Amino acid sequence: MSFDSSSPLLNTSDPNARVFSSSCFDFLLIELVPMAERMARDLATEGKDTEDEEVRETTFFRLESLGYRVGQGLAERFSRDRPRFTDNLDVIKFLCKDLWTVLFKKQVDNLKTNHRRVPAFWEDEYGSPERCDIYGASTYELTKYLWFPCGVIRGALANLGINTTVQAETSDLPGATFQIKTLQSRP
Repeated sequence: MSFDSSSPLLNTSDPNARVFSSSCFDFLLIELVPMAERMARDLATEGKDTEDEEVRETTFFRLESLGYRVGQGLAERFSRDRPRFTDNLDVIKFLCKDLWTVLFKKQVDNLKTNHRRVPAFWEDEYGSPERCDIYGASTYELTKYLWFPCGVIRGALANLGINTTVQAETSDLPGATFQIKTLQSRP
């Protein structure tokens, strides 16, 4: 992905401007998922029995939390020179067009809302064979690679003022669906 001077994501007049490297993100994800799973297994074996569900939950929590922090930083960095967003739909569009392009070199394939007005977006081909061997992977194996991006989405939206939960599912490999549910703030 090349940035030109007219790109809204890069302020060339800023001498401290930095560009996010998507190849670094790919390599991070390749290593991050197995590392988080190894760490979860190591923690589980310190106890009495190793339970797969416990390992899965610990891995999910670690990957989603790391993604959350990355999403907060990305949203802060790439929205700082933009005017304030007026509504939630503008924030979701910013996420699907601008931030997703920074991360994956393309915009989201399809953004829709369901009958309850819950935004969801689809990726026809999430990831690539270089990122993880998705063509031979089970749904669970691919789902692990979706936990970090779920955290990124949730963190970016939280930084932009929308408290959400994000769920990802894969029904047609290598496609993925990310569902964003807005949480009501408590008085």
